[in-house]
Amino acid sequence: MLLTTEPTTPTAEEIIRTHHDSVWRFLVSIGCEPTLADDLTQEAFLSVLGDGFEYRGSHLTAAWLLRVAKHLFIDHVRKRKAVLGVDLEHAETRWQEFEADCPHEKRVAWLRECMGELTDRAREALQQRYELNLPREEMARRLGMAPAGVKTMLERIRRRLRECVQGKVNHDDA
Repeated sequence: MLLTTEPTTPTAEEIIRTHHDSVWRFLVSIGCEPTLADDLTQEAFLSVLGDGFEYRGSHLTAAWLLRVAKHLFIDHVRKRKAVLGVDLEHAETRWQEFEADCPHEKRVAWLRECMGELTDRAREALQQRYELNLPREEMARRLGMAPAGVKTMLERIRRRLRECVQGKVNHDDA
């Protein structure tokens, strides 16, 4: 007689523990401020895990959480009549592929390595933007640049870091 066990449905706490960091990182990767990402991540879990939630596996839960988080961010941006700086149409798919490529710890180590390859000015710009949360106008003043130049510089830095980390992912796969 073959005994089979039904997969157990994880508790809400287990689902949050499993997916929280990924949802938060996804929001930040599409341009969400870290403090807002905290709030939207919490809202996404409240929405998904509310009444009527039916667990259908980790992968589907992750996809649903990302979709809800993305729409919460879009709603937030629309209410403020801001413009998104990234293409969100395929963001979830790209994020899930990126998440599947390697463990988070490896990506963080690679990102640190890639940041070490940046110029001092580029690292200073990242610090002002992501650690100090300075607005672009203040960054421009401190860096002696036009605000549009700061925007362009940050886009180039993010692209360079993304390409550097992806190169390390691809090299690790080889």
